[in-house]
Amino acid sequence: MTGLLLVTGGAGFIGGAVVAAALGEGWRVRVLDSLREDVHSVAAASPGDALQAAALPHGVEFVRADVRDAEAVRSALDGVDAVCHQAGKVGLGVDFYDAADYVASNDLGTAVLLTEMTRAGIGAYVFASSMVVYGEGAYRSSRGRVRPLPRAAADLDAGRFEPRDPETGEPLEPELIGESEPLDPRNVYASTKLAQEHLAASWARSTGGRAIGLRYHNVYGPGMPQNTPYAEVASLFRSALARGEAPRVFEDGGQRRDFVHVRDVAAANLAAVHGVGEQAEGTFRAFNVGSSTVHTIGDMAAALSRAAGGAEPVVTGEYRLGDVRHITASSALIRAELGWSAAVPFDEGMREFAAAPLRSAVR
Repeated sequence: MTGLLLVTGGAGFIGGAVVAAALGEGWRVRVLDSLREDVHSVAAASPGDALQAAALPHGVEFVRADVRDAEAVRSALDGVDAVCHQAGKVGLGVDFYDAADYVASNDLGTAVLLTEMTRAGIGAYVFASSMVVYGEGAYRSSRGRVRPLPRAAADLDAGRFEPRDPETGEPLEPELIGESEPLDPRNVYASTKLAQEHLAASWARSTGGRAIGLRYHNVYGPGMPQNTPYAEVASLFRSALARGEAPRVFEDGGQRRDFVHVRDVAAANLAAVHGVGEQAEGTFRAFNVGSSTVHTIGDMAAALSRAAGGAEPVVTGEYRLGDVRHITASSALIRAELGWSAAVPFDEGMREFAAAPLRSAVR
């Protein structure tokens, strides 16, 4: 399947990689992006400036608009065969005052998009979900699978970072998490991502559409935004090294994560765009998108420092209350059903990322 693909947020980090991958597969691509000032460093005033700020490849149609603008979305959907929705507000918020912006940007924006897709008769929908819908990852104790309680501030203050069995108090063994695990969002951003999944499922049932949500794990790679409080930890470490500073690692650095390269994530989106048309009408599927390889945040900081020839990471013991301790993906389902698996090895990806350009700092 090829044709005209609408990529919302296509001027962003992951959206831009999706655009490049789609062009490489022969799609015609239209991008809808608002160029939010808290993401993009250039606040473009004129259409020409906006196109330059978006930095899109030649031949891509560009619509500068907010996904919450129903009229603009309706126009952008004209002639579209499938939609890949990457627009939204990402990251763990600075504080709860961010809540309204997260809900409006992510959930209202998704509702407007799906409403206009229904009007336009477009039934193929792929969107960015996140590992954060799970809350903590999968764990096992001597009594079997266990879902730990949220970590208490008193424990974190005392340096007790590992979740324990809520009944026995014994340490838990982290495992790869699959799509059938219970969902337990533990911050505002996570709650909005789960709401996006529920909206997609409701849309599919109501309209006979087909939807796939991709639960991204820790995405990194060239073009990540720098020096923003909403950035992923990989960007924060890379930005510190670029300033000649040591990466600051929270907790004890032992947090387990699944780091997946942005080109692999883009490839997963294209696999989903092709695969969504094969689903039964009225269905929603969710897939993990990760490397299925476990590394700690400390591992990642050390790998970046080595590759950049920078200062050794500093383990601070600090924490963010909304963070989870361990979450690593099983990507077996997307490999089996859509034929996708990550191709960029961790060490190779980190060497590239250590020297790759980041997006300009947000003013």
